[in-house]
Amino acid sequence: MIRYLIVSIVSGIVFGFLDGVINANPLAQGLLSVYEPILKSSVNIEAGIVIDLFYGFVMAGLFLVLYQGLPGKAGWIKGVFYGFMIWFFRVLMSVATSWMIFKVPNVTHLYVLLTGLGEMVVIGLVYGLTLRPRS
Repeated sequence: MIRYLIVSIVSGIVFGFLDGVINANPLAQGLLSVYEPILKSSVNIEAGIVIDLFYGFVMAGLFLVLYQGLPGKAGWIKGVFYGFMIWFFRVLMSVATSWMIFKVPNVTHLYVLLTGLGEMVVIGLVYGLTLRPRS
């Protein structure tokens, strides 16, 4: 239980850090500028921290629940597969919907797909290398 709490908090922090790196770098700023007309004037950092921590707890819990059903024997392999699975549901489905609905350059969609994949695989590896369900 203690390991789950620690890993959940760490993964929530990693989420926040990676979100910042992915969205605040100069390349991203240019690609995501298409959203400027609908952006808020400031970001609610406190809410973002709470949301990322919440994601950490939920995703770590889901990893433990799904652990036995994930492909592979080694934890890190299970983590990578989990990262791909979460990427599909969290990133790919969102980008596919945006691609159908919004006038956003394809390169922006591609950036979101690739950086989201990297983020989810890193998070999956964190879980795969640190969490195991109780026997």
